[in-house]
Parts: sequence; C-alpha cells; structure tokens
Amino acid sequence: MSCSDSDYAYLRQLVLSESANLIAPSRNALFEARLAPIARRQGASTLEDFVSILQIDRNPRLHSAVAEAMTINETSFFRDGRPFDALRDTILPDLIARNSSARKLRIWSAASSTGQEAYSVAMLICEHFRDLACWDVKIVGADISREAVEYAQRGRYRRLEVNRGLPARMLVKYLVRDGDEWEVTPKLRSMCEFQCANLCGPLPGLAMFDLVLLRNVLLYFRQQDRSSVFGEVHRRTAPGGYLLLGAAEQAEDSTNLFHAQFARDCYFYRRAPGP
Repeated sequence: MSCSDSDYAYLRQLVLSESANLIAPSRNALFEARLAPIARRQGASTLEDFVSILQIDRNPRLHSAVAEAMTINETSFFRDGRPFDALRDTILPDLIARNSSARKLRIWSAASSTGQEAYSVAMLICEHFRDLACWDVKIVGADISREAVEYAQRGRYRRLEVNRGLPARMLVKYLVRDGDEWEVTPKLRSMCEFQCANLCGPLPGLAMFDLVLLRNVLLYFRQQDRSSVFGEVHRRTAPGGYLLLGAAEQAEDSTNLFHAQFARDCYFYRRAPGP
C-alpha cells in the first residue's frame, strides 16, 4: 500500500493538524500498517487511493480516525515505577492533607491510552490510602483514540498486559480472571471513567484536577503545541495541584506555570500560583 513522498507529506500534515502528533518521514511505514483497515473500509485498495479519498472527502470523522490510528498507545501497569513511589510518599499525602475538609480528590490521566495508568493509580489509592474509601475520588482518563477509550472502559486485559508491571499480589487482589483475560474489580471501575479528548483541542466536560498525569506524550509534539497543552493543563489544575510528566519530558518552556520538585528519584511539578 505504498504511496508517493507527497502523499506521505499530506498524511503527516493531516495527523499534525488533527492531533499535534509530529511524525518524522523516517516513520512513514507506520501509515501503511495502521491505516490499512480504515482504507479498506473506505473501499481503497492502496494507500495512494486512500489519500485521494481523504483529499476529496473532508469528513472530519474520517480525518480524526486517521489521527487516532497513528496515536502511539504504548502503556503498562505502574509504568516506570518511580512516579508511583512519589505519588505514594509525597504527592498524595499532601493532597489528602489539603483536601481533608472537602474530602474530594480529582485526578486526570491525560493521554490515558488503554487505561492501565488510571487503574494503577486507583490500585495505589486502595492499597495505601484506605481512609479515602469514604471520599469522593474520581480518576478521569482521556485519550484521542476512541478504540483505546473503549478498551479502557471494558477494563479487561490479556495475560501479556497484566504481566507487564503488575505485581502478582495486586493482580489477584484487584482483577478477576475470566478465561484468558483479567477484569478489573467493580471497586476500581467505580473510581475511573474514560472519555475521548484531544489535548490540542477543546476539552469539554473536564473539571479542575488536583493531580494531572501527562506522561510520555509530549515527546511527539512541537514546542508551540507543548506550550499550548501546558497552558490548558495549568488552567485545569487546582491551586497547589501537581503535574507528572514522563521520565524523558520536562516543563522547561512552562516554568512560569509549573515549578519543578524532586522526591523519590523522580521529578514532578507543582502548579505555580496565579490564575
């Protein structure tokens, strides 16, 4: 399903405009693998034919589907480890102390992919902060991919997925085996909700959050798009709230919005005072 350089350039620009995902020319081969199912549904036998359809048919849903298909949904339970240590020992205890009167906690797993991050945070809370059982706790996962969001909503994971990062003790405590899959318990499901959202577009329905996890996604954004996302995240973060980025990411271009802190061998960020 190969196509010309100009066709690849058109696809890269389409994905960039729809999702801010910057795809290098060296990754052109990804288009052929990931867009093949969509192309077939549109009656295109080659990627070149599919590009022609996209150029003629300006259907926003079709263009969004292309951007969603090119989203990298790499994730796992308790990914990277150290941020969860910082959550347990530093961030959550501080948030609990500050929110003790309202007894309410809101957490946003931005770019949540198939849900493992949100469910990992829910497990961490259940495991180490049992007093929060009587609090109003909600973890909101959001992702541009409808397929990933639906997968997260199902809360069912294959053996390979639960074997990545999830300790056996927590697996049997917080998931129930059903044939070849494992399903999260009703308790975890009640703490988490998932919705489609584009980080570079309007974010309807999302409220203010005490903690935002925006990990391993900004690597694929241009600097101007990162700045826009940081601005939106700042607006969605409650005063004194926290931001967690991926290990290879920094908020270097938004130091006026978030201040870096360090604990448990992990950098995280505190919302700067101000509107």
